[in-house]
Amino acid sequence: MTKVKWKPGTMIYPLPAIMVSCGAIEDEFNIITIAWTGTICSNPPMCYISVRPNRHSYDIIKRNMEFVINLTTKELAFATDWCGVKSGKDVNKFKEMNLTPEKAQIVKAPLIAESPVNIECIVKEIKQLGSHDMFIAEVVAINADDKYLDNETGAFDFAKAKPLCYSHGKYFNLGEFLGGFGFSVMKPKTKKKKGLDV
Repeated sequence: MTKVKWKPGTMIYPLPAIMVSCGAIEDEFNIITIAWTGTICSNPPMCYISVRPNRHSYDIIKRNMEFVINLTTKELAFATDWCGVKSGKDVNKFKEMNLTPEKAQIVKAPLIAESPVNIECIVKEIKQLGSHDMFIAEVVAINADDKYLDNETGAFDFAKAKPLCYSHGKYFNLGEFLGGFGFSVMKPKTKKKKGLDV
């Protein structure tokens, strides 16, 4: 096996392609598309987004210290990309992409109604890193579209929602299911047949 040596760069892919909505009043509502995001703690539930300081949404998020992570889908791929290349200084992204701002449970920032999952976040810390600043936030509420819930277990069916991910400047749907957490160490189930294990 031969490894090609490259200079340091961003190589942790794929990542979720999310639309972050922000703004405390309707006149400042905006959407920014972000891939630099992830979970950083489970108790309390915390996550982060990293935003360039020159982006229009940066000051809105910093001023209000809250935002909503809206997960995206195959159906939202066009809007997700469009909201990432257009500036909220010039256009109303909700209006132009026919997206619906919806009242959140706790934060003032709007949910995107068309998103299957909306994660309400309150910023706890801002870290200056270089090209981006990291907004470290606590998750204070989650809103899930009930059409993606499993009727028997009540669990959210991400596969049914067809989530969007981002890798090296390209968007993809998630691939085939390979196994649940811990499948590598689980003992195979046995069946009884004529008194013998098979």
